[in-house]
Amino acid sequence: MNPQKRFKIFEALSRASPHPSTELIYQTPFQLLIAVILSAQATDKSVNKATLFLFNKASNAKKLAQMKLKDIESSIKTIGLYKTKAKNILETAKIIQTKFKGDVPNDRLSLEALPGVGRKTANVILNTIFNEPAIAVDTHIFRIANRINLAPGKNVLQVEKKLMKVTPKEFLKDAHHLLILHGRYTCTARLPKCNSCIVNELCEYKKKLLVKAK
Repeated sequence: MNPQKRFKIFEALSRASPHPSTELIYQTPFQLLIAVILSAQATDKSVNKATLFLFNKASNAKKLAQMKLKDIESSIKTIGLYKTKAKNILETAKIIQTKFKGDVPNDRLSLEALPGVGRKTANVILNTIFNEPAIAVDTHIFRIANRINLAPGKNVLQVEKKLMKVTPKEFLKDAHHLLILHGRYTCTARLPKCNSCIVNELCEYKKKLLVKAK
């Protein structure tokens, strides 16, 4: 895909979503961090239901760090892998409270050292909270990057590095959310809504289908 087409794709997505943002519900950077940790292999909808209960009990690192593990588990038990996630967010809360005085660190090294936080979660925090041009490649972004030939790669790290390289600078800050929202509601895994897609004429997915048909 050439640079001009990539620009037009991001331009169209930006027009459709001029202020893209996460669909996770949070009030503070700490709450978003916890929500993103919980979102691994879970939908934003299910996470929002769980954090509604959790944040009513513990809205910050100090309060969460003082909770009993079983009480955290009870609050998030509707989410997959809740036992492991409960341990991770409890330990993360303790570290943030003792080492960072309750504030979420703003550097990748410190973020990725937290239990349950990998590169993708760190990228979400760096982008959403600290406005850094970072792209967290989830299943939606990985699918779109390969499906429409935007930034093809064999794994999420390859796709992330390629997207960071080829995404027009004007859209780097919002690229993460623009692509996720497009993948979640239009360029879906099964039966993508091509007929109503705003980048239909720019997409190279149709070209791939024609090649396969031949």
